[in-house]
Amino acid sequence: MSSHDLIVVGSGAAGMMAAITAARARKSVLLLEKLSKIGAKLKATGGGRCNLTNTLSNEDFMARFGREGRFMTPALEALDYKALMEFFKEIGVESHAPDGYRVFPITHSSSTIINALQEEMHTLGVEVLCSQKVETLEHNGVKVTGVHTLTDTFMGENIIIATGGLGYPVLGAEGDGYPLAESIGHKVTDLYPAMMPLKTKEKWGVNCRADTIAKVELRVDMKKYKKLHATGDLIFTKEGIRGPVVLDFSREITPLLSKFEEIPLLMNLTKGMNEEQIRTHFKKEIAKDPHRTTVQLIQTLLPESVSLELCKMAKADPELGFNKLPGQSRDTLIKLLAWTPLTINGHDGFKMAMITRGGISLKEIDPNTMQSKKINGLYFCGEVMNLDGPCGGYNLQWSFASGYLAGQLK
Repeated sequence: MSSHDLIVVGSGAAGMMAAITAARARKSVLLLEKLSKIGAKLKATGGGRCNLTNTLSNEDFMARFGREGRFMTPALEALDYKALMEFFKEIGVESHAPDGYRVFPITHSSSTIINALQEEMHTLGVEVLCSQKVETLEHNGVKVTGVHTLTDTFMGENIIIATGGLGYPVLGAEGDGYPLAESIGHKVTDLYPAMMPLKTKEKWGVNCRADTIAKVELRVDMKKYKKLHATGDLIFTKEGIRGPVVLDFSREITPLLSKFEEIPLLMNLTKGMNEEQIRTHFKKEIAKDPHRTTVQLIQTLLPESVSLELCKMAKADPELGFNKLPGQSRDTLIKLLAWTPLTINGHDGFKMAMITRGGISLKEIDPNTMQSKKINGLYFCGEVMNLDGPCGGYNLQWSFASGYLAGQLK
């Protein structure tokens, strides 16, 4: 039975980067993938455009992951966004940041990335076996020695688990790495779906589906959780809300929904304007055109569909002039424009989740090597660990950087 220096379990961004890194150091590498093709989830990333990373400094980048973010320090020092762009350039993929922030391959196609990684693995002699689901880890109590799949046993001196989380189950995500880690004695934190649309109790948003609202701020309206907020573009749907701000904020909301049936939110739909600023804006607009109806006045801030819904909520006649409305309706309307209430009451679970919140506890992994503190020769990288970031290349950068560090087999 042949033995390898390294067995990598999982062919996502982290796994392929780990395999390439080890193979470049002249290690014999076997990559095992349970699906019939490699990189299935990577192919779907960023709507298939593959937002590889972003141009934030390491400090700012880590801050966006919350209190666990500092764990990434050694990985990002080993492979920051500039080094990642250089790596892809070396294997034939040019990348750029058209908005100065998010980095994409210039083809804006994830297939370009997968093909380049696959070609590099082939060039380096990485053995890739698909349709091989790892069921158990082999070890002698001190060190890992191999893996068992449904059909075979493979021996290896080092094993990297890069199986990802539970998001995108349609692309094979089943959280295979969690039981493997637990079998060695690793703790896996509670797991929640993240980066996904959310469902709302209120149904008025169904009338506003045609419009994207820019720079919306979302806040949790619960005393204990008032610090939770996010800003970005929002889209109303048939069942609730989606868009970049919702994808980002969902990672805070899904754990709360496991405790509470409903999560009240407040939305600022007016690019951060407060009540006083909205009143001042209205006065200026009325001075320009005194004959404007209330709905036309609100439309200087928001699309017509949203403007009409807010009028309904405030019991304000949209066709009357603003100053002709009853004082209470005017006040209510101003308040609603500053902070619109919305209640989150559900989501579609991991079926619609792009990433997983939670994972293998970071306390049991050495951040300088990605090696298990429980057993020698076992490493972790990517989403299988308890680290998740917002939209914008964060999770892919982390996957590549942690895979690069793990693949050094320190």
